[in-house]
Amino acid sequence: MSITAHLRDSVTLPGGGALVNGYAFEADGERLPRALLRHGHELEVHDLHEVFAGERAPAAVFPLPWPGWDRGVHSVSPDATFAVFSGQRAVRAVGRRGELLWEYRHACWGPEIGHPHTGDEQEVCSGLEHGSCQVSADGRFVWAHVVVEPEVGNWQERWVLLDAGDGRELGRIPLDSAASGSRHLRHPDGVHMGLCIGMGQDGVLLHWARWDGEQLTGWDLGRRTDRILLDAHPAHPGFLTVEHYGTDLELHALDGTPIAEACLDPDDDEEDDPPRWEYDGGFVDAHTLISSVTGSGGPEHARHRLLDARTLEVRGEVEYPGGAVDSYVRPLGDGTWLTYDDTTGTLSRWAEAGACAR
Repeated sequence: MSITAHLRDSVTLPGGGALVNGYAFEADGERLPRALLRHGHELEVHDLHEVFAGERAPAAVFPLPWPGWDRGVHSVSPDATFAVFSGQRAVRAVGRRGELLWEYRHACWGPEIGHPHTGDEQEVCSGLEHGSCQVSADGRFVWAHVVVEPEVGNWQERWVLLDAGDGRELGRIPLDSAASGSRHLRHPDGVHMGLCIGMGQDGVLLHWARWDGEQLTGWDLGRRTDRILLDAHPAHPGFLTVEHYGTDLELHALDGTPIAEACLDPDDDEEDDPPRWEYDGGFVDAHTLISSVTGSGGPEHARHRLLDARTLEVRGEVEYPGGAVDSYVRPLGDGTWLTYDDTTGTLSRWAEAGACAR
């Protein structure tokens, strides 16, 4: 079944591809979605609703603290008064004028254990490994995935909770991971934080945690689950994942218990490669999910499918009025989703034809 998409908005936004295929998107289901776009030596913060209303100037701009470091997943406070950067050897909070607010030092993400440094804090070592950080929805805390100095010569990682005012460590969770990279996801309940750790060919680890003001409590889905955290929505207590190799989507309760599953027909592709769900799925709204399906044609020939948000039954494939759209998707949770044209630099916002969106 085909479901017709309606174009709600379209604007030119250089670098906007990171919104649909990267880590530039930040939202928690309560605040308006934002784009955190790196341009040169600065991180620009754009309110997406203002962007589609015609505002081209960023709402805030923060200087990047480490020249040459282009890894890590960063975050901005709810009021956009400070940004927190996940560096190779530190998590650093920076004000709008670039002033250092605080710094939480940790071991180097460089892959060679115990390798020397020149002493220059701006030095960037070899390797692609990185952590991530996330400001809480109320702006009071910073969650960070870091690597620590090994005590017995082994790689050690931690998930730490920091005071957003001064960077003090409030709690820590030891992690059994060797990350190539990670990212956080704020649950829109305002209480729980998710952490998805990619380990390359060694799979994916998925953790959740909460802070009750005194104690940090965390749990994981187990190493064998090998699932990537995609999205959460205020109308659902749990979260959505995709299997590491795209074989299925799953909706989970917050403790990880599977609630619903969506698999693909291996014969649903004309070539030898079986189809797979991509890593871009999520909640269009409380009732509908969207995800890309790729096969032998690769990501540039992805098909976008809408699914029921509770049963994961496929409702149909999206049909765009101008023909196929070669893009990943980014659902906004308000009844719309984003696509990006890398050739023209155009960011488009879509809704299901006939549906009401905020």
